[in-house]
Amino acid sequence: MTRGTRGMFRTKTVEQSIQDTEEPEHALKKSLSALDLTVFGVGVVIGTGIFVLTGKVAKQNAGPAVALAFVLAGIVCGLAALCYAEFAATVPVAGSAYTFSYATLGELPAWIIGWDLILELALGCAVVAVGWSGYIRSLLDNAGWHLPAVLSGPHGGTFGFDILACALVLALTVILVAGIKLSSRVTAVVVAVKVTVVLIVIVVGAFLINGDNYSPFIPPAQGTSGNNGLAAPLSQLIFGFTPSNFGVMGIFSAAAIVFFAFIGFDIVATAAEETRNPQHDVPRGILGSLAICTALYVGVSVVVTGMEKYSRLSTEAPLADAFKSRGQPFWAGLISFGAAIGLTTVCMILLLGQSRVFFAMSRDGLLPRFFSTVHPRFGTPYRSTILLGVVVAVVAGFTSIDVLAELVNIGTLFAFVVVALGVVILRRTRPDLPRAFRTPFVPAVPVLSVMASVWLMLNLPAETWLRFAAWMVLGVAVYFVYGRRHSRVGARDARDAS
Repeated sequence: MTRGTRGMFRTKTVEQSIQDTEEPEHALKKSLSALDLTVFGVGVVIGTGIFVLTGKVAKQNAGPAVALAFVLAGIVCGLAALCYAEFAATVPVAGSAYTFSYATLGELPAWIIGWDLILELALGCAVVAVGWSGYIRSLLDNAGWHLPAVLSGPHGGTFGFDILACALVLALTVILVAGIKLSSRVTAVVVAVKVTVVLIVIVVGAFLINGDNYSPFIPPAQGTSGNNGLAAPLSQLIFGFTPSNFGVMGIFSAAAIVFFAFIGFDIVATAAEETRNPQHDVPRGILGSLAICTALYVGVSVVVTGMEKYSRLSTEAPLADAFKSRGQPFWAGLISFGAAIGLTTVCMILLLGQSRVFFAMSRDGLLPRFFSTVHPRFGTPYRSTILLGVVVAVVAGFTSIDVLAELVNIGTLFAFVVVALGVVILRRTRPDLPRAFRTPFVPAVPVLSVMASVWLMLNLPAETWLRFAAWMVLGVAVYFVYGRRHSRVGARDARDAS
């Protein structure tokens, strides 16, 4: 291996990563508990998916067996969560998968995963903000207040700026700058509201269930014609495999779709550096939030398929429409309210995770160090938070969600693969490290996590892979132009060699 190649794969030791968190100008304030982290996890995962995706997938892919699809997706996420928990407890540093990769795979792979996370979280936040804006406009319309079309975002190829989505992101940016504890308190209140709404829906819906709607629980399999060209799943183009709907295979196809309703629990790991007792609290936050969200998803899917025959569910707002069909307009309105409220925390926590990854990369010199200074009073990475908040606000104002959403999915799965591999590598290279939490059955669990994530990635359209590849190529170019030359780890290695 040449010297240049070694430079690209130089690692940053765990000790170096932890030492960097102690520099006064670059040290984040530690104020979070296990409960705060669990609230963050639930806050980012429970969004529109629980109100929309459950019924949509039941109608199109799995029928009442969508509940089993959520269990399968929860297992896949659980495998990744076990890997994240070990890493976050061992390396309690901001940056999540980026920091973990730097300690195991090297600088270039770490840069690639950090670049990937910036895209994933930025687009995710913009998409959520646009969705929130749609709910608010709907509520305003019901009240007789109508925003001008030019301020409602682009529609049907016409120009428009989504003023509500932009305003939401800017307001949340201010809250994040003001302090992580304030952010956690705001999140706790909003999460309490939307979880209460979900529980009310489950309890009230349970009294409206018709047992006949569960028959058949697993509908007979139906072949699908599949998509053509770049819109087809990559697995279809490579292997000639066309997914089927319903039947046993339909449950697996549904799991590949509903998996994306779980995206976000990994963001808990980005707050490890701001946790008072990260070795114990971060694993509890990651695994606890995932368990709660899985239970809520399964409960809602059982209710919605019991209230309304799966074949008659709407695909736009299936849960709300199911209550309307049973003569319960009040509960339908409550669902819409819960969805609108819930999206605010999803947006906030995506912004939180993105700013922490950007902060960690700038602290390492791979991005300008200017952005790694924390606020002297609030102890937050205010410069990176403000920069990213403004960028995401502009993107949310001018974008539509259709093209961008799947890039978020592939970015998350890519991070899952890297973290699972990193656990195996760090066990072999640094068996001496103290680990407050250990992933069980290594290497079996990480290997299963990699296989499950890759399988889900192959179910994404080929055009999503091409866009992802283009973003990665741009990221590699930025690394060689700026990051490699300004790397603090590279500077340390040069001093040691001289």
